[in-house]
This record gives sequence, structure tokens and C-alpha cells, in this order.
Amino acid sequence: MECIWSGYGACPQEARAIRETVFVQEQGFCSEFDEMDAQSYHVLLCRDGRAIGTARLFAEPEPGSMHIGRVAVLREERGGGSGSAILTACCDKARALGARRVVLGAQCRAMAFYEKNGFQPFGGEYDDEGCPHHMMEKKL
Repeated sequence: MECIWSGYGACPQEARAIRETVFVQEQGFCSEFDEMDAQSYHVLLCRDGRAIGTARLFAEPEPGSMHIGRVAVLREERGGGSGSAILTACCDKARALGARRVVLGAQCRAMAFYEKNGFQPFGGEYDDEGCPHHMMEKKL
């Protein structure tokens, strides 16, 4: 597997297609693409030259913090370490950009996955398009 970063603000078509498949078609979210895409670094996880996962990374208002978002892996590629590879790449990129902490909004049903990758919950639960989420953080 290989992680490939796009230039700042450039959301690759492959990333858009994965997010459309996972979040819109599979999970039923409506507001998938937003203004943060133009303010993010985007990563593609590829296996044998095929894009199988993606995420975005952007600066938080708090100095030294960055936000990981839109972590998505195609259904048939889940369970083999793909999601963890994306998170590792995001943490490495955030650290290289000077961050000391990363945060993300986890779907509550995926919190155990993020905890296995070193993230801890903070704050309260919130709703995103009818899906319960919880903020999580990881110190770098």
C-alpha cells in the first residue's frame, strides 16, 4: 500500500469518488463536499495502483492542532489495515507540518477503531446528519 498526498486544496477525483461511494451511497450522508476541501491536504491510499481509501487534513484554529476528516476506505478493502495506514499517514503529515495534536470527529460506531490507533475521546457526543459522532484526539 502507498499513500499519495495531493497539493494543498486539490481534492483528487479518486478521493471524491471514494467519498461519494462510502459516505453518500453507502451511509446516506447528503453534505459530503464542503468548503474545507479547498483548505485541506488530501491523501489517497493505493494498492497495486488502485485508489482504495482517502482522508483530508486541515489546520484547526488552535495553534499546533490539525483535523483529520473524511476517512474512507472502500468496503471490499476494509479490515486489512487500510484505515490504520491512512491515519498513520495523516499523523505523519501533521507532525511534519508542525502539529502537536490531531483531532477528528468519529462516528460513534467507529470509535473503537480510532482508539486502537491511539485516539482518545473528548467533549460530548454530537449529531451529524442523524449519525452520532464524538470528537477524538491524539497527541503527536
